[in-house]
Order: sequence, then structure tokens, then C-alpha cells
Amino acid sequence: MSYRAFRIHRSETGEHSAAMEQRELTDPAEGEILIRTRFSSVNYKDALAGTGNGKILRDFPLTGGIDSCGDVVQSHDARFKEGDQVIVTGYGLSFTHDGGYAEYLRVPADWAVPLPDNLGPYQAMAIGTAGFTAALALHRMESNGQQPGMGPILVTGATGGVGSLAVNLFHGAGSATLGPACGGQSSVMR
Repeated sequence: MSYRAFRIHRSETGEHSAAMEQRELTDPAEGEILIRTRFSSVNYKDALAGTGNGKILRDFPLTGGIDSCGDVVQSHDARFKEGDQVIVTGYGLSFTHDGGYAEYLRVPADWAVPLPDNLGPYQAMAIGTAGFTAALALHRMESNGQQPGMGPILVTGATGGVGSLAVNLFHGAGSATLGPACGGQSSVMR
């Protein structure tokens, strides 16, 4: 059986090319799962990898997409069964391992996290790696004792993926946030 994937290539002269290609589906090995991708997000890093404007990929050719959410269709790991919904992010996806811009993704089961019951696959990828990164920043700040009453929080790069989600998360947690407004000035959200 074949499936479609967004593959990124580099020629011997260093030229990049990327396009949808047909790939042959292979069974997962022991300790791996095969996921039918439902959604993947688009990140700045993905754009750099796909256009060749950044040195993101370490191995070529690779399938793009640094995250994925979908349904397990085959498992060689007792933690997952057919039909389980999972999220995969990080672990070298679209860096040293094929990523989520494909109809199917085969990964080590250790890389997968069950999709929380209160989150759908579309919502998970709307939040994506950028939201996960912003949430980790909020978690770390709270773990270090940061509280809303301690003053506003400056978010640099607030118009980017991670920054815009950080502004929303910090604001939702009760903190005033400072971020760039039009014209490069800072503004306070209360």
C-alpha cells in the first residue's frame, strides 16, 4: 500500500526541492506504532525546512512536519492499540526522522502521548508545538514562583507562533503581558 508524504530533498550540489510523493507503507518494528495522521501544524521551522532557507534537516530525504496527531492503525507496543488517538512532537521529527506531513507516520511508541479526552486532534495541532513550548514556559515560570501580582511579563517575539500563544496563556493565567505592538512599540495587555 502506498501513501502520500511531503518529502524534502537536497541534491549533491546543495539545492533543495520539496513535493508530495508516493511512499510505500511499511509495518512498524517491535516497539513502534503506525499512525494515520489526521492533523499536523505548520511551524516556522517547517517553512525553513521545506524551502531550504534554514539548516533544519540533518538527513535527506525526509518527510516534513515537526508534529502529528492521529489514530494508531498498527502497534507493536502493549501501551497502544488500534484506534488510540495520539500526539507526537519533538524527537527529531523533520530533523533526523520523517515527520507529520504524511498520511502515515511510523515512530517508536515511546515518542507518542495519548490524546487527552478533552482535546480533539484538530485542537491539538492548532495548539501544536508552538503552544506546547509556550505552555512549558508558563509551567516553568509558575514552578519558579512567578505570580501574576509580581508585575507584567515581557514576551519577545509576541507576534510569532510561540510568542502569540505565550501572550494568550500568560494573560489567561492572570498575568499582564508586554509584547510588541504595531510599529515595534511595547504594549500592556490587562
